[in-house]
Amino acid sequence: MNVPRPHDLLWGMPVSGLPVDAPRWAQDVLLSGQPVVVRRATCADGWVAVGLRGQGRAQRSGVLMRLAAIQCQQGPETLRWQAESPWPALQALASVTPVLDASGMAWGPTGGVGYQIATGIEVVHADSDLDLLLRTPQPLARAQARELLDILDCAPCRIDLQLETPAGAVALREWAGFARRVLLKSAHGPRLVSDPWAAMERAA
Repeated sequence: MNVPRPHDLLWGMPVSGLPVDAPRWAQDVLLSGQPVVVRRATCADGWVAVGLRGQGRAQRSGVLMRLAAIQCQQGPETLRWQAESPWPALQALASVTPVLDASGMAWGPTGGVGYQIATGIEVVHADSDLDLLLRTPQPLARAQARELLDILDCAPCRIDLQLETPAGAVALREWAGFARRVLLKSAHGPRLVSDPWAAMERAA
């Protein structure tokens, strides 16, 4: 099993792993066999930071899960959707798939769309955005980022794509802009950087 990465879905967390004051909905999520989502945070060896997803944005909870409890793991890059759907977010995913596949980089849906494809639980609705992850181990030129954003902005709903660098994630929309520094989300918290790919070297 691979080391869990942000946005991976994990199955196997027991209800006993929740804090004693966990809300009832969080217990129901685990009792029904739903997965948790890996969060971007640091924790002790043998643990991974995860989030539980209930009904609506009000039902979100961050907890820790033992790595030993993981029974199944699924990354965003394994999730695809090509069927017809009334929802713009799923239509958008089908429309951008050829473009992102052609990039040669690993990518996949996260957020509600990724969760629905992985679990079959219908959480996507008419106003859902499409959240995507693109793994960029090598620097992506800002001009190239602007070209990609122009394509994504033609989709039937808003698409928010995160570039996953070795140091953390930066929004494609920000990297395609003209600000000298952009917000990098890392396990140690967010910070402004001029080069999201060099940030790891400086941190070391």
